[in-house]
Amino acid sequence: MDIADFEDILRAGESSTVEFKRCGGNPEHDTYETICSFANHAGGAIFLGVKDDGTVLGVPEKSALSIERNIANVTGQPQSFSPTLFVETERFQYDGKTVIRIWVPPTSSVFRYKGQIWDRVADADRRIDGEMQITQMYIRKQNIFTEQHIYPGLSFEDLDSNLIARIRAMAESKTPDHPWGGMDDRTLLRSARLYARDYGSKTEGLTLAAGLLLGKDEVIADLLPAYKTDAVVRRDDLDRYDDRLIVRTNLIDAYEQLSAFMRKSLPDSFHAENGTAVSARDWIVRELVSNILVHREYSSPVPAQIIISDEGIETRNASRPVFEGEIDLDNFTPVPKNPVIADVFMQIGLAEELGSGVRNLMKYTKLYSGGEPRFHDGLMFTAFVPVRERDAEHENKVGRKSGEVADVAAISIEDAVKRLLSRHDEITIAQIAQLSGSDVRAVRRKVGRLVEKGYLVALGRTRNRRYMKAEETVSH
Repeated sequence: MDIADFEDILRAGESSTVEFKRCGGNPEHDTYETICSFANHAGGAIFLGVKDDGTVLGVPEKSALSIERNIANVTGQPQSFSPTLFVETERFQYDGKTVIRIWVPPTSSVFRYKGQIWDRVADADRRIDGEMQITQMYIRKQNIFTEQHIYPGLSFEDLDSNLIARIRAMAESKTPDHPWGGMDDRTLLRSARLYARDYGSKTEGLTLAAGLLLGKDEVIADLLPAYKTDAVVRRDDLDRYDDRLIVRTNLIDAYEQLSAFMRKSLPDSFHAENGTAVSARDWIVRELVSNILVHREYSSPVPAQIIISDEGIETRNASRPVFEGEIDLDNFTPVPKNPVIADVFMQIGLAEELGSGVRNLMKYTKLYSGGEPRFHDGLMFTAFVPVRERDAEHENKVGRKSGEVADVAAISIEDAVKRLLSRHDEITIAQIAQLSGSDVRAVRRKVGRLVEKGYLVALGRTRNRRYMKAEETVSH
C-alpha cells in the first residue's frame, strides 16, 4: 500500500468503497457484514486498525497473521458466505503501527453472510430483507454486465483445458495456497463465477466471460464475430502503418500478444524502486493492455484499437459510460465494466484492484516521458499516454539520428516552451520542467507570467492543466 495513497484515504474518510474498523485479536461480525456489502455493491477496501474518524490505532502485530487467516477461512466457508468469496489482504506499517487492508473485488453475484444479504449505502452497511429489494439486487447484478450473459449451448468441451490449467498455475504463482490450486476444472469455473445462474429465467451455464477468457478461437468467433483488437505502429507511414497486429484469440493469450507487440515498439526506461530497477514502459504496457481487455463493452461490434505514434500511445475501446467527458483524476470514482473478467485478471496477476490502473499510469507516465496521461469516457473510452519527449531527449543525448555529439546543456524555460509548442498543440508543466532542467515551481511561476502576458492560454483543472499558444501573442 502506497503510504501517500493511504493518507489521502484517511483524509477523505469512509465512503461507499472505504471502511475503517478497529480490530483486536480477530475481526468482529461487522467486518464480515461490510465484506458482504462491498461484494454486493461495487467492491472496496476495509482498513483494520483504524477508527471511524481516521485515527490509526493499528492491530496487534502478534495477531496479524491470525487475523489474515481468519478472514481467508470465514470468506471461504460455505456456511458463512454463500457463495464463497475470495478477498485479498495486505499488511503494512504506518507510523509504527500495523494496518491490514482487505480488498473486496466488485462482483456480479449476490452474496449472503450467515444467510443475510448486505448492501452498501453511502458509508453504511444495510441489511436487505424485503423480497422486492432482493429481486432488484439480482436484476442489478445479473443484467448490467454483458459478460454475465449465459449461453446454455456453451459447454466445457468448448473451453481450452490448457488455458484453465494456466490460470490455475498463474493464480498459485501470484498467491501461494490460492484456493484454485486444489479445485478441479468445473469447481474452479464456478468459483471464478464463469458458470452462473439466472434467477429470473432459472437458466444456468457458462457465461460470455468464460468463453472470452478460456474459449477456443473458433468458439469465440461464433460468440462474437466482430471481436478483435487492432494494434498498429504509425510513425513513418502515417497513411497506413509501419507494423500491425490483429488479435482475435482468448483474453489470456491476447494480453500476452498485445503486450509483446507494444514492448518491441517502444523504447525502455528504468528507474529504481526500493533499490530495484523497474521498467516504466512495462508498467504502462501492462495497464493499457489490461484496461482495453478488461473494461470493454463486448456487445459493441467496434474493434478495440492501440495506436503507437511519435506523439504517444492511444487506446480506444467501446464502453458503457456512467458519464461522458474527460475524466477528472482529482475526483475519479472507478466503476467496474466487467467485474468477473477483472477479478480473474486480478487473481492471475495481470491486473490490480479497480482504479489502480489510472494511478499507475499517472505515476509511470511521468517517469517515462514527464507528461501526464489523459482519459475520456463515452460510448468510446480513450486513453492517451505521451511518450515523444523522452524519445526526443534520448535522441538528442546520444545523437542517434544525426550522429553528432549532443548538446545536453539546460535551456531556458522560455526556449523549452517554444520548442515544445513547435511540436505539440498543448504542453504541460512537467514537459517544460524536464526539457529545461528547471525546478517545477520555477516553471509554474514563469508559465504563470506567460499566461498573464497573453502568450499562453491555460486549459483544464489545476492537476490536469495544459497550456497552448494564444492566438495573439505579445513580447515577453
